[in-house]
Amino acid sequence: MVVLIVALILVSDRLTKVFFSQILPAGGSIPVIKGLFHLTLVHNRGAAFGMFKNQTPLFILTSVVAVLFILLHLKKSTLLEKFALSLILAGAVGNLIDRVLYGCVIDFIDIHIEPYFYWPVFNVADSAITVGACMLGWLLLRPAGPNRQ
Repeated sequence: MVVLIVALILVSDRLTKVFFSQILPAGGSIPVIKGLFHLTLVHNRGAAFGMFKNQTPLFILTSVVAVLFILLHLKKSTLLEKFALSLILAGAVGNLIDRVLYGCVIDFIDIHIEPYFYWPVFNVADSAITVGACMLGWLLLRPAGPNRQ
């Protein structure tokens, strides 16, 4: 299960990043739903929300440590924890590939409600990390019970 989830997310992440890098210039944007959803190519040299720009070696090291940590914990995890960790693992590897190959992460999903709300541009790997982290948080914080799996 883990290998399949990681493979599907990695392939989706790589294909979408390559595709949008070919059809959009850096900073270029295509409105899908004007004022709400655009495809905008951003080369993010920082961490989440563009913080700590140009710290690529640190981000690579952090990603490698996270990947190793996840791999060590997968065997002793429940099925749902494995699913959440697989999402985080795939996202971490997807963004790690970008940082190693390009020195930045390729982002292209741009959601905003003009002029009220702007969310940082993100990608498939970021989405997998976010969903996996939320799911893992929920799994770890939920009350103990007989049916926990």
